[in-house]
Amino acid sequence: MISSSPFAGFLSATFVWFALFATLCKGDLDPTDGFSPVPLKEGNFKLQKPYNVDPNKRYSFKNGVRRLWVYSNDKPLNQKSHTKPRTEIKITGYNYSEGVWQFEGFGYIPNGTTGVSIMQIFGTTGHATSFMLHVYDGQLKYYDEKVIKDHIYDKWFRVNVIHTVGENIKVFINGIKKYVANDRGGKDHYFKFGVYTQKDSSRYMESRWKNVQIYKKL
Repeated sequence: MISSSPFAGFLSATFVWFALFATLCKGDLDPTDGFSPVPLKEGNFKLQKPYNVDPNKRYSFKNGVRRLWVYSNDKPLNQKSHTKPRTEIKITGYNYSEGVWQFEGFGYIPNGTTGVSIMQIFGTTGHATSFMLHVYDGQLKYYDEKVIKDHIYDKWFRVNVIHTVGENIKVFINGIKKYVANDRGGKDHYFKFGVYTQKDSSRYMESRWKNVQIYKKL
C-alpha cells in the first residue's frame, strides 16, 4: 500500500514541516493571547475636556464610536492647569503598578489632524507619561520621534499597547508588532485615549475610537 511506503512517509513529514513553517510565517498569534479582558462599564470611561465647554461640544458616543475633538486655542481641563488643550477619555478603576497590562482599541484619524497625542499611558518617573502615541502628518509616532506607522489618515486601524511594568512597552498596529520601548518607570499607571495637543498642532484635532478594551496578563 502507498501509505506504508517510504515515499508516503516523506510526504507526510514534508507536509507537517510545511504547515508549521506556514503558521510561523503567518504570525497567527494575536496580541491578546494569554490575556484576560477586565470588565468595563461606561462609568470607567471618564471624559477630560476644556473646562469651559459642555461635553457634547467636544465629545460624542454614537453607534459604538467615541468621537473626540479639540481646538488648539481651547482652554485646559481646569482653571488651575497649565497643560495644553485636550479631549480625552481616562480609563478609571484599573490603575496599576505591577504586572502586564494591555490597551486595545480601533482608532480613526481624519486627514488634517496633526501634532496630537491620541493614546497614552500615564505615570512615570520624572515625566508625566510612560508612553504616548502621536500623530504627525499622517504618521503614527512614539512621541515625536520614531515612526510606527505611515499613512493612517481616514481609515480604521487596530491599536494594541502592552505594558510590562518595569521592563518595556510593545506597540502592535493591525496585529503586527511595530515598536518596543523601554519602560520609563513609575508606580501608578492608567490608560487614556482621545486628542491631546502637542507641538506644531493643527487648529482642529480629532480622533475616533471603538471597541476599546483593557486586558491583564493571565
